[in-house]
Amino acid sequence: MKYLLGLALVLLVLGAVRLSRAASPSPSPSTMRPTGQADSLAKATFAGGCFWCVEEAFDKVAGVTSVTSGYIGGNGKNPTYDEVSGGGTGHAEAVEVVYDPGKVGYAKLLDVFWHNIDPLTPNAQFCDHGSQYRSAVFYHTDEQRQLAGASKQELERSGRFKQPIVTEIVKASTFYPAEEYHQDYYRKNPVRYKFYKWNCGRVARLKEVWGQDAASAAPATNPQPTSAPTSTVGATTKTKGWSMTDYRKPSEAELKQRLTPSSIR
Repeated sequence: MKYLLGLALVLLVLGAVRLSRAASPSPSPSTMRPTGQADSLAKATFAGGCFWCVEEAFDKVAGVTSVTSGYIGGNGKNPTYDEVSGGGTGHAEAVEVVYDPGKVGYAKLLDVFWHNIDPLTPNAQFCDHGSQYRSAVFYHTDEQRQLAGASKQELERSGRFKQPIVTEIVKASTFYPAEEYHQDYYRKNPVRYKFYKWNCGRVARLKEVWGQDAASAAPATNPQPTSAPTSTVGATTKTKGWSMTDYRKPSEAELKQRLTPSSIR
């Protein structure tokens, strides 16, 4: 008798559990996180001089989900813009690119990178000089290292350049995002950005190095902004031979003084 009562109790409990599960609503597709969605994204890190300009270049690539300006490859934690731009930390201005490998491959990102930098000048990019403006590929995986090395060798063997390619290929270390006012700078401050980009000689030098393959080789009668911010440091540019004389990238204090409050939040 005790055995039968115990069995009946077990059956009642199992039935209640089944009814409870049946009454519970199933999660809808809109509230479910697709399996492996975050895992399907990959990360790439590149240094090509001023991160404002490199960020703009990768933002335009289909399959890239985000681009963050920041610092990498130096000593010390959480460096500031003034520390890095002063050359005291060993970090390089760089961008961290998050992308969907199903939509864009790492080889394509490398192609975008090469055609947006000067790979022939050590410790400098255009008007910005110092190791903080060195060009480099910071690889995250062995596959990225191999692809980066192969792309560099291909350029070296192409016969395009008489000078050696000095762009570094090094393992990625900790990436520190730059201050918020540096993120999307080219969107927040388009006039100041274009003025800096033009007067730094980036467009002219890229065309000199890459010809019609340059990222900025689209024809333009006068790409220089028609009106420049009066507070920006003056500059003179010699397009032939790419010779910058007195233009420099503004310091952090100068940037904060010139930017609108909404740009530095």
